[in-house]
Formats: sequence, C-alpha cells, structure tokens
Amino acid sequence: MMRETKVVCRELNCGNVVAESRGPLIEDGRRGVRLFGCYGDESSIRQCDIIGGRAGFCDGRYYHHVICSESVRLVDGAGLCSGRVEVKSNQSWASVCEADFDRQDAEVVCRDVGCGAPAALQGGLYGGGEGQTWDKEFQCKGNESLLLDCDTSDRENNTCLPGNAVGLTCSEPDDVRLVGGGSRCAGGVERYDQGEWRIVGAEDWKQEAVAVVVCRQLGCGSTVSELPGNTTRGFGVFCSGSESVLRECIRTYDLRPGLTVICSDLLVQPDIFLTDPMGGVFRGHQGPEMFRGYNFTITCSTQPQYPGGSFLLTFTGSNRTQIQPAVNHSAAFLFPAADDSHQGNYSCVYDNYVFSHNFSSESELLSLTITASPLPAFIIRHVVVLLILLTSITTSYLYYKPTRRQKRVNRVSSMDLDVNAMEMVSLSSRAEAGPGEERAAQGTE
Repeated sequence: MMRETKVVCRELNCGNVVAESRGPLIEDGRRGVRLFGCYGDESSIRQCDIIGGRAGFCDGRYYHHVICSESVRLVDGAGLCSGRVEVKSNQSWASVCEADFDRQDAEVVCRDVGCGAPAALQGGLYGGGEGQTWDKEFQCKGNESLLLDCDTSDRENNTCLPGNAVGLTCSEPDDVRLVGGGSRCAGGVERYDQGEWRIVGAEDWKQEAVAVVVCRQLGCGSTVSELPGNTTRGFGVFCSGSESVLRECIRTYDLRPGLTVICSDLLVQPDIFLTDPMGGVFRGHQGPEMFRGYNFTITCSTQPQYPGGSFLLTFTGSNRTQIQPAVNHSAAFLFPAADDSHQGNYSCVYDNYVFSHNFSSESELLSLTITASPLPAFIIRHVVVLLILLTSITTSYLYYKPTRRQKRVNRVSSMDLDVNAMEMVSLSSRAEAGPGEERAAQGTE
C-alpha cells in the first residue's frame, strides 16, 4: 500500500509518507473502498483503480491509516528517502538553500520523513528547484523528531544561487530483518510494524519477487532461494520485484505463510593478516614489508558463524593457491625464507556449504613487499640465538647466586660453631686437671 499512501499524502499536500498502519472499521453504515493499481506518481487517488465495497466492509474490516510528514518532503529522488528538500510555506512548497542547511538539519529531516540517518548532502543533487526559496535558516540541534520543532532564524543572505537547492539522501530505515538463519542475510522475513516485529508472508507465486526486494534492501546481494516458513501468521505482501524497499510493496493484511529467504552474501567477509616469529616484518608506505630470508605466516580467519568450511589463499603474483580447512574458524599458511617471488597481493576466500548451497566470501587484499635486510639473515639468526642464551644464563645466575651465598654463610657459621666447641672442650679439660698439671701443660706450651 506504500504507493497508494504516497498518492494520498501528495493529494492532501502533506509531504512524504512516514508510516502506515491499520485499524478496525467498526462504525455501522460506513462505506469502504479498496485501492488497487496505483503507480505512486498519480496526483490524485482518483487516478488509481478503486474497487468498491459494501457498507461496513473495507478489505477485511480494516481501514488504512496514513501518517504524512506534513511540513517537509523529498522530491525528484530515486525513492522515498532521497530527493530535493522542500518545506511547506503558506500552503506551498519552497526549496531550501544549501547555505542554510547542515548535517544536524539533515538528521531531523530524515527522521521526519521516516528514513534512516543522512547518507549524502549536496546542493543541486536532485535539481535546482523551481519557484520560491525558504526564507528562514534552520537551527536544529539534531535530536528533534520533526523539522517544525527546530528553531529558525532570518537568513543572513537573501539570495540563493541557482542549483544550490539542498539535495538529501537518507539511508533506508532498519525496518526489515532476517532471523533464525545464523546470518543477517538468511532467515525468516520480519518487518517492524506498529511498534513490533511482525512476520512477513506472501503467496507462492509472489515469494520470489518479495525475496528479491528483501535481499536488495538489506544489501545482501541476490536471492539464492526462498521457501515458505513454518507459520501462517505472516501478513501478506505483494511485490513486483522492482521495488527498492519492502515498504514500497503492496500490503494485503491477510495472513500468509511466513517467508524464509537466503541471499547470496550469506558469509561475512573474512580477515587476513601477516605475522612473523623473528621480527622481519615492518609497516611500509604501501603496506607490510618483509626482509628477505625470514619466514612469515599469513592467517585467514572469520567470525564464528557456521561450522566447517575452508580457506583458499590466493596470490595475484602467480597462479599459486593454497587450501586449508577452517579450524576454529581460521587457517595459517606458513612461508619459509621470504624471497622476491613472494612479493604481491594475497587474499583469503572463505568457502562453506550451507543451506544446500555453496557460498564464498573474499577478504580485502594484503599487499606484501619483499625488501633487503640491513644484515644478512643468518647473522641476525645467530644474534637472536646468542641473546636468548645470554638471557637464560643471566636469569640462571641471578636465581642461583643467592643460594650459593646462603650456603657460604651457613658453612662459615658451621666453622664458628666447631671452633667454639673445641675451646669449650679445652677449658673443661683444664678445669678438671690439678694446678701442677696445668703449670706443666703451660710449660710444655
């Protein structure tokens, strides 16, 4: 129903569609009609196909509720979240000059029209604008919900050069997700609607078109497969496949089987990095540089997502490739004695078989340069070995030195005790001898 509600907001001169919802039709005697076949560019709802309903009935006893941005809109853009910024002034629309608009103003406008954060802001991006120019300058803080909530001031410059009307591109709102598939690009389709996440379903012959739109909105590549979920609680969605986001599709509100979608960009991008055990790598101007003669290791890793898989290490300098199974979501490729043949660009390709399909994801390029070492490699190796031995000897010496000192102190103490004991024995003997014997002993001495 997004195309139909877009026509309604345009006809009422109320800006862009911000949100849509439904409510019960409980008033007796109220006649309802069903809209069908709007393309979104009509100036009046009367130009769309209308299917009449009996009194008190409106497409499943529900009426459609639309919220429009009212005071701001994006026109001539590629979708609902891009275009030239125009502000309502005295029931007419005026372009906004680039000089009077900044990033904080853009954040409020994107929020006001029901879109995500600003992605691009440029004058003349979606045409120069015709007619009048907004005569105020916005002073938004960036946290306001509506543009009307922002303060304004008189413009410092009353002129706005042609082609300087603000063009704004907002990111799409995060109102669609895939759950239960182990990846943001696989699982059951859900859309944030009326304050909660709700299951999305589609008729069998329209599931492929809905899946194409979902993968496109999530930036997950192309559709690999789609199949009905195990629930019938999904609200119906009707897409042609050309829509940029799911909210541009027609919503039927009748319950359909939930839809499971698998997109091609299922695996996250792996990481690639280089290490060496001897300090032969350093950061150069063009990336890592490695000394000749040193061994090095290139490691491929990925986030824990699915078990198993393998890593393919490719080298653009030749047709050489190496394959290793993923162990704990990583693999290490060892290169002994680097030489000029190892110079070039490396990348990791992670392959895995998931959901009955083969998927792959490639890392960024690692550009490696081989350079001459300031010292021959064998000398550096010997120096490293000597340093390690010297460190070990020093550590052992510092550890055993206090022990030897302690033993020496103990030995001296023992000798003192022996001398004292001998003196005590001698004194005892002299005390037991008579005076004559003592004198004789002294004379003998």
